[in-house]
Amino acid sequence: MKLNYTAPPIAPDSTGPIFKRLLKYAQNYRVGFILAIVGMVVYSSIDAFFFSQIQTFIDKGLTQKNSELLFYMGLAIPFIFIARGIANFIATYSLSWVGTHVVNELRQDVFNHLMKVPVSFHDQNSTGDMIAKITYDIEQVQAASSKALMTLVREGAFVLGLLVVMFYLSWQLSLVFLVIGPVVGVVVKYVSRRFRMVSKRIQKAMGNVTSISEQMLNGHKVVVMHGAQNIESDKFADITRKTRQQQMKLVSTRALSVSAIQIIASLALASVLLIASNPSFLDSLTTGAFTTVLTCMMTLLRPLKLLTTVNSEFQKGMAACASVFELLDEAAENDCGEKVIERAKGKLELSDLNFTYLGKEQPTLTDINLTIEPGTTVALVGKSGSGKSTITNLLTRFYEYDSGDIKLDGMPIRSLKLASLRQQFAMVSQHVILFNDTIANNIAYGMLDSVSREQIEAAAKAAYVTDFTDSMPQGLDTQVGENGMNLSGGQRQRITIARAILRDAPVLILDEATSALDTESEKRIQTAIESLSHNKTVIVVAHRLSTIEKADKIVVMDKGKIIESGTHQSLLAQNGVYRQIYDIQFVGH
Repeated sequence: MKLNYTAPPIAPDSTGPIFKRLLKYAQNYRVGFILAIVGMVVYSSIDAFFFSQIQTFIDKGLTQKNSELLFYMGLAIPFIFIARGIANFIATYSLSWVGTHVVNELRQDVFNHLMKVPVSFHDQNSTGDMIAKITYDIEQVQAASSKALMTLVREGAFVLGLLVVMFYLSWQLSLVFLVIGPVVGVVVKYVSRRFRMVSKRIQKAMGNVTSISEQMLNGHKVVVMHGAQNIESDKFADITRKTRQQQMKLVSTRALSVSAIQIIASLALASVLLIASNPSFLDSLTTGAFTTVLTCMMTLLRPLKLLTTVNSEFQKGMAACASVFELLDEAAENDCGEKVIERAKGKLELSDLNFTYLGKEQPTLTDINLTIEPGTTVALVGKSGSGKSTITNLLTRFYEYDSGDIKLDGMPIRSLKLASLRQQFAMVSQHVILFNDTIANNIAYGMLDSVSREQIEAAAKAAYVTDFTDSMPQGLDTQVGENGMNLSGGQRQRITIARAILRDAPVLILDEATSALDTESEKRIQTAIESLSHNKTVIVVAHRLSTIEKADKIVVMDKGKIIESGTHQSLLAQNGVYRQIYDIQFVGH
């Protein structure tokens, strides 16, 4: 069974469903969200109310010389603006509170989901793209969920308020806006689609920027050694150039849309003035009413501009949401097992096992049949790419095999819960992974709550970690740096071996575990491993035959098949492939 799930494509005009899904994250913060909406509506209503009083101020206050009205208006204005300020504070604070919570929850969901998706997903997607989703894409979501949403609601409510005032004073003049409304809607719809399309391209470009930056930083020594600075610089320049081009497309679309809507609004204003120039119509309007309608129309230009401008931010946020939700819709690992075992005896049975990596045509493993008895050591040898490490990855269900079966103590591994299955294995890989923490915490990674300091120290001593930590001022509490950058390759390898010793799992996988050690350290580690291997099933993946001569069984692989198996002496006596490898490594010297 292969996991080749692909998330459904998200249509470029599906803002509604995406926004509804984003709003679900706000359900736990609905009180703050409601306060924000109320605050924005009150804020806009106060502004609209202020404009509605222009007619009263002109017709009754100034024209009729009503000093008492002017006095009370003067007293009321500060209180009105105090209420306006309070409403603005409540709206801004509440929406930011909700927005930061939603974004924090969304970012956590993405981070957690990336730990749940299969290893095959990480094989097919660059680390830079995933980091860009956690950082850049979610930052765009935050912009959409706070600033953009506030402008859309507040300015939208203000526009509606102004239109209500205008229709109340003169519905005839205000009818012009019923004509231009659909035209503005068509422009906004086109522009929104354009914004979404360009925004998705920018997100992809930002993923490429992150990827190539990470690649250069991780491979800095190789770049410098090979004098490839100009090559990497040219690659980065090409990507940033494409990013800049997409950003300029966004800017030009925004600028053109704002200009188009303002031109449409100006035509509406011109039409009103032309209609009002009719003497008979002009006589039916008071000076205050006409001034108020005209002021409202001119004021509408600013919120219309803001609504169009912020639409680009909102659409960028929705495009980022689509990208994030697409990731969250990726299928997690198929944890279909129901059985839980405390500690396995360690018997492994591989029957008619076949496996092909996703996207590859040639099978990696073909008809693998292998039985590993509890407490024995089995070595897998062969050329690079023969399928040795793939077998260990299938045992821990990092990948799902296509056909055949793998059993642990007679139970199909697919019948076991993933966490329970993986607890039965300790792995030391040639690819050392350390976290930016202390040596002690790296040794006890994932087990800090269940092991004592004494156990950590005992594991460190057994793996000869104390040989170098004893000379360090902070000993086992020394920080290792990012991926152990403060330590040598051999020291890092010893820490991962100490981690495996502390884990004390019934099955131990050693994938070129001593590859980074010098001869003296290798002999010491081999002694530690031999001591560790008592009462455990040990699977050793090795290129150097000197490390596996004492194995109970040696399995020789080639092109995904088992071609020989037996003890060291029996394989030498067969004069087959194993003998050839042995002669190359020993006799050839």
